Amino acid sequence: MGMELVTVDGAELEVEVSGSGEPMVLIQTALSADELRPLAEQRLVREGYRTILYRRRGYGASSPAEGPGSVTRDAADCRSLLTALDVGPAHVVGVSYSAAVALHLASWAPASVHTLTVLEPPPVHVRSAAQFRAANARLAETFQADGATAALEEFLTMLIGPDWRAEAERRLTGSVAQMERDATTFFATDLPALLTWEFNADDAARIASPVFYVGGAQSGPWFAEVRELILDWLPQAEDTVIPGAGHSLALTHPAELATAVVRFLRRHP
Repeated sequence: MGMELVTVDGAELEVEVSGSGEPMVLIQTALSADELRPLAEQRLVREGYRTILYRRRGYGASSPAEGPGSVTRDAADCRSLLTALDVGPAHVVGVSYSAAVALHLASWAPASVHTLTVLEPPPVHVRSAAQFRAANARLAETFQADGATAALEEFLTMLIGPDWRAEAERRLTGSVAQMERDATTFFATDLPALLTWEFNADDAARIASPVFYVGGAQSGPWFAEVRELILDWLPQAEDTVIPGAGHSLALTHPAELATAVVRFLRRHP
């Protein structure tokens, strides 16, 4: 089926449900509305799971992201979406920003989460967090001074390189136009939400589900610290590092990611 609008907590979210089997909800990350689509479309996933892809507030045809953004609100939207779709505990997958949402959901509403898979949550609580926050503060300054288009150019040139448009389209057709449309949500709503996200060892201790951490071998020192922190908070977690992958591993290595994730899920049906 195509994308449909589902009402949650006074907002409408654009949702696509496909396949059959155990439910797997893939929480949309910041900026890239369809970053987890390549994972959902892998044969291992498509043939074994009922996948729920959706766009958060402020993305695509979903309702605007009115008021201050927050990881807590995004987690509440995810739980409400599962309720609206009459889905019991689900396999929950998040990447980067949406990994923060997934962690918060699993801690705050553990009955909604059967397993938790996180791909490199944001480095806002690690030893080098000050460097990460400073980089985001510079992006916020560009956004305030010059607008979303200039901030997007600065961010993706830093993240991918000067040819980021061609590279983004090669990874996911239509992604450049989508990011340009939704950039204001990213800079005005998601970045402030990310930088004010509070989560600690006590929150992690409330997570009752099996946890799988996935990282990229080339993601750099910030995300190496994230992996250390998550495994310290959640010593029961399983983890894997995908060779040759960076922080965009959901786009660049979807087959390897699907193999690792499905192997984990089959251990916890």
